[in-house]
Amino acid sequence: MNNTLIGTDYNFPGQIKVYHGKVRDVYFIGDDILVMIATDRISAFDVILPQGIPYKGQVLNQIAAKFLDATADILPNWKLAVPDPMVTVGLRCEPFKVEMVIRGYLTGSAWREYKAGARTLCGISLPDGMRENEKFPSPIITPTTKAEEGHDENISKEEIIAGGLVSREDYEQLEHYTQALFKRGSEMAARKGLILVDTKYEFGKKDGKIYLIDEIHTPDSSRYFYAEGYRERFEKGEEQKQLSKEFVRKWLIENGFQGKEGQKIPEMTPRYCTSVSERYIELYENITGEKFVKSDISNVSERIRKNVEQYLNK
Repeated sequence: MNNTLIGTDYNFPGQIKVYHGKVRDVYFIGDDILVMIATDRISAFDVILPQGIPYKGQVLNQIAAKFLDATADILPNWKLAVPDPMVTVGLRCEPFKVEMVIRGYLTGSAWREYKAGARTLCGISLPDGMRENEKFPSPIITPTTKAEEGHDENISKEEIIAGGLVSREDYEQLEHYTQALFKRGSEMAARKGLILVDTKYEFGKKDGKIYLIDEIHTPDSSRYFYAEGYRERFEKGEEQKQLSKEFVRKWLIENGFQGKEGQKIPEMTPRYCTSVSERYIELYENITGEKFVKSDISNVSERIRKNVEQYLNK
């Protein structure tokens, strides 16, 4: 696991500050530019796990770049360039304080809440009698607050507007963009034999204009089912064959970890980390329809420094 990138400490030309997130490290260059590095860190239940996953950063960065390009006609996005397989350089925007989660199916945390008896999700009423992985009549938007640390919290449209987190006009525009992006992502997934189950989008503002920021339609922000066999598995109440980070969450749950106090993260052996890496690469190839080309990871950190500095000095 020595060739994974789990931390960065650069000093790029024009750098004014750096932010280390759960998975991404963001370097602020002057007032207008961001250098976002997708590391090989992996998080679940809002906890950064102790081992990195080989090629994970490259997978995330390259999927996000492809989908940013494929949705640029819906709204502008922050991406300017991809100078390294693990790096996107883009415009610095003022992020909205909410994340727009959109769900086409009742699964994951929404299903866990529903199963426990909840019939309202972010202000949206859900009917009785729904089953796990059932398709909603139309996708629902279940926003969350954007926590600097700890857990993001579910919140309703009314609470967002009443609390002044986002103006009504902007929020309704975000809803419109979220539905349009999800529709495009679903159509692209369907062409690859996949179902885009749920995902989240982040937006920001620059010069009064709304931009799509961060990542989009990656396995860290989205859940995909294989379309083939979905109906049969659903009818039988079987688990869906899926491409997402959910398999990591399930492994943690099976081994007694859900991010709660006093719980211990199970051992992530090299063999386990390699198996997770293979799943991420499988996901990349299924989503994009292209063969994944592994980058040279003999000295990842130095490679990134060189590529980014070369771009910034242009």
